[in-house]
Amino acid sequence: MYVSELWCGAVVEVSSCPACGGPLAAWRVAPAAEPELGEIALLRCGACGSAVTAAPAPAALYESGAYNPGPPRGSRLAAPLLRAFDAQRLRFVRAAVRPPARLLDAGAGRGRFVAHARAMGYDATGLEPSARGIAGAASSYGVQLQAAGIDDADVAAGSLDVITLWHVLEHLDDPGAALRTLHGWLRPGGALIVGVPNLGSWQAQIGGRRWYHLDLPRHRTHFTVTGLRRALDRAGFDVVAEHQLLAEHNPFGMWQSAVNRVTSRPSYLFHLLKRNAPWRSRDLAITLAALPLVPLAILLELLGGALRRGGSVAVTARAR
Repeated sequence: MYVSELWCGAVVEVSSCPACGGPLAAWRVAPAAEPELGEIALLRCGACGSAVTAAPAPAALYESGAYNPGPPRGSRLAAPLLRAFDAQRLRFVRAAVRPPARLLDAGAGRGRFVAHARAMGYDATGLEPSARGIAGAASSYGVQLQAAGIDDADVAAGSLDVITLWHVLEHLDDPGAALRTLHGWLRPGGALIVGVPNLGSWQAQIGGRRWYHLDLPRHRTHFTVTGLRRALDRAGFDVVAEHQLLAEHNPFGMWQSAVNRVTSRPSYLFHLLKRNAPWRSRDLAITLAALPLVPLAILLELLGGALRRGGSVAVTARAR
């Protein structure tokens, strides 16, 4: 049942928590990832602690701003690091299902992980709704992705051994429906590897309303670990493994979240690399001055991950 809330002069529709079904209440406002969008309201669940973005995310946001087509600055230099990130994710996959197995990467971006999984012996395919992703996968990796989202993809029931859903679930307006769809695509006992930002993390607390992983309004649901586990259980999955010591996103997210407290634009370095922020900015001087804090941020994130307060979380779940 929907009710109306008045927040920052705009009427928004509020429903139950997409993660656990619990009650939502007004929580805070936070700056949008694209400055022209101003500030956006967040609602928080009283049961699992997850949060919900109370504003729509127009489809154009996935083809503009930080999501502009074209490679980020330094992409060639970052290639070895990206391969290391893929290798860690693939270790989670191999622990659940060894090759040869039928793997689907749902929300495959430019197809990098699909190409890596194929090289490791998996029968890997991918879904990607964005035109930039489809084009990038074909040109960069020779991978043909299915141009579709989870809700309109052509995948046979029970046809897959493992699905990876890596930093995709937080973008969906109805994550529960998506998880139920994925459950139907898996064989009985098939595995789902899910990665999402962790609202219960230390870096989320440090960043506050300027947390690196908010990315408003593209990120729709901001999961706690409890919320993610409940969402998976409601969709017919049993969580069998959880990882919070993650190389991808987490150390950088800790450093960027701390620096966000003093820059005028949140996540300035991220947007600079994405060609979405100007070089000539006071934020550049602040960012450069903060670079010596990187080792401290890495150590703090390692400790947070060990104490189950990592900036993002990956879980392996089995279809019941």
